[in-house]
Amino acid sequence: MIGRRSGRTVVLLLPLLVGCSIGDVRRQPPPAPSRPAATAPSRPAATAPSPQAAVAEVRRVRVAVPQRYDPPYIEFVDAEHGYALFANCGEPPPGPDCPALLFATGDGGRSWRALRHPHPVAENHQLYAAPGVLTLWSEPHGWWTSTDGGASLVHSRIGPPPQWVGAQGRFQLIEASGQVGEWDGRRLRPLAAQPHVPGLNTVDAGDGLLVVAAGTTDGKPHAAVSFDRGRSWQQTPVPAPDGHVGVLRAVVERDGTAWLVGERPDRRSFPALWRLRRGWDPIRADGHPPQIQSVAPIGGGLLAVTGSGGAGAVGDGRYTELPWPVGPDHSLSVLTDGTMVAAGGDGEILLGIGWVAERRWAKIILDNS
Repeated sequence: MIGRRSGRTVVLLLPLLVGCSIGDVRRQPPPAPSRPAATAPSRPAATAPSPQAAVAEVRRVRVAVPQRYDPPYIEFVDAEHGYALFANCGEPPPGPDCPALLFATGDGGRSWRALRHPHPVAENHQLYAAPGVLTLWSEPHGWWTSTDGGASLVHSRIGPPPQWVGAQGRFQLIEASGQVGEWDGRRLRPLAAQPHVPGLNTVDAGDGLLVVAAGTTDGKPHAAVSFDRGRSWQQTPVPAPDGHVGVLRAVVERDGTAWLVGERPDRRSFPALWRLRRGWDPIRADGHPPQIQSVAPIGGGLLAVTGSGGAGAVGDGRYTELPWPVGPDHSLSVLTDGTMVAAGGDGEILLGIGWVAERRWAKIILDNS
């Protein structure tokens, strides 16, 4: 299969929590395809309810897809808009007997409409989606991009297409040079002032003036901060973490809250965490699970985690379970409108609508049985 992304008791947890995210919250532009086909309330006492609560709503829709197809790859861009691609039919490689089938929803998965796939027979199909942009890859035939919800698509053989690159954020790393670039509407333009960050590998920005760049050398984290949209930079020392850090990620939420996430070399052990205040403050999480699947910032100073115990939250120096219908194999991500997506390893998709930890979860199912 193609790879790529409540209740009153939860409100009581809000003041206890501090947040950030493993991996970039904003998806990075795809390289040449290599994936296989297919304001806080007061501080009342909190209790830790059992995770794995039932979903509030199951949105099951039967679609005109033969039973031989594997479950689809589903990509949402906000709470209402998403796409689904059926592209695998078991062990045989995709071919004339298994053309790609494309669908779209504009009501949060309550209904789906079929779209014309521009090249349904290919060796490898991929789907990428961002607000206002749908991008398809059909190997070896090239890229197709739509900015009108799939009604029309423009073909190109060189990618990733500029529309997709621009949708990934105003500030990005330029792969060819390793510099920080700013999207000018047509291309990534290198900033006149570059951050001096050893091992630079990540940059992120919110909706304001703040931009954060970070990287590692020999397991040591480094970061620089701009408060004027990249016109100038300040070196910001990062306190040494407890243990080794493999990859460092910068995450800036839309409100300007900034975090660093130090992924461990095995990519599964609990990460090192910092929050930008006057400097980079280390974040403790007593009682956290030893290994995690994902971490995501969801506003209000909250960090949601999926690990061996299901979903949990980090804050006030400790880890607390959350009553979400999210299992240990779910990966969390946050869409641009604040909606959470929990994607299971078996293709299961859950949408978490709400704010901070108070979420109403809906399960999305496209049924071809």
